[in-house]
Amino acid sequence: MVVPLRSFHDFTRDELSALVASWNFSPVHAARLWSYVYNDGVRRWADMPEVPARLCGRLEAEISLALPPVTAEAHSTDGFTRKYLLALGDGRRIETVLMRFTGRVTACISSQAGCAMGCVFCATGQMGFARHLTPGEIVAQVMHIDGVLRKSDRDAPQAKSVRTSPPARHERLRNIVLMGMGEPLHNYEAVMRAVDILRDQNGPAIGAKHITLSTVGVIPGIVRLADEARPIQLAVSLHAATQAERAALVPVAQRWPLDALMDACRYYVGKQQRRIFFEWTLIAGRNDTTEQAHAVGRLLRGLQAQVNLIPLNPTRNYDGAPTDHGTARRFQEILTGYGLPSTVRQRRGIDIAAGCGQLATAR
Repeated sequence: MVVPLRSFHDFTRDELSALVASWNFSPVHAARLWSYVYNDGVRRWADMPEVPARLCGRLEAEISLALPPVTAEAHSTDGFTRKYLLALGDGRRIETVLMRFTGRVTACISSQAGCAMGCVFCATGQMGFARHLTPGEIVAQVMHIDGVLRKSDRDAPQAKSVRTSPPARHERLRNIVLMGMGEPLHNYEAVMRAVDILRDQNGPAIGAKHITLSTVGVIPGIVRLADEARPIQLAVSLHAATQAERAALVPVAQRWPLDALMDACRYYVGKQQRRIFFEWTLIAGRNDTTEQAHAVGRLLRGLQAQVNLIPLNPTRNYDGAPTDHGTARRFQEILTGYGLPSTVRQRRGIDIAAGCGQLATAR
């Protein structure tokens, strides 16, 4: 049986240094390797001239730089969104999304193949759960998006001028949202390890405030995030202001009831001294009424929080409809009366099923 190579993207920088030292090479080479991969986007050991050939040979035999191959991609007519179907080593597939907004590029990445949470309006939840992703499989999605942006820069026409240094990159990945396939807090260890790699200042250097983790409400994970003082942003999928209504949309609420979830959220805010985001999928006639808006206002009043309103995106197995713009605005106005800031999320990639709740691999 052929044993698969370990992925470079599973290593932290300290672990890479220890590995190189265990092979009797200077740790300085580990820093060069790290920079080649994460700062220069190099994808082959042979393209690292400052690394000894003997070390490159050892790496070639034992460590893979490969990213998951793209088996399909789709470009939205909005001109801002691309979705990639990536094949994992065991044949599983995941989806990753590149989204452009004014002044920033965001990668929406997956943490699991499928999802065990079963939210009724979510295409991933409708798939069921296959397995957790490894840290390297999470990091590799970000590096894939980084590679797409690098290629865009290379392909862009350059101004005709004398240059004494490489041209500056036009686009860099600025934001990461763990809002793709899967429940990040259900795969806590791998996700946090990936986040640590992505935040490394000598590597991808994605700032903690530019990384947002979205959870359906896994209470032990929320408490652990607070206790470990993880500085990333936290978003909690709420969608209803009573236990019965929430459990009908989010089955995991039967395990972690709304009252307990709110206690965990208050604990998180108190411990972190940071606001928490709540996501509210607006479903026409179901949870977008003025009564619901007042209910969520009362539920969250006094909490350091912001509400992200998300008009429902269509999925194959849920027949709800998105809230219209006027109703969403009225919902916002009511929340403002409770001192709660809110936004209505810009819709991206709906025509290619790249929007919130639409990711799935059965197409």
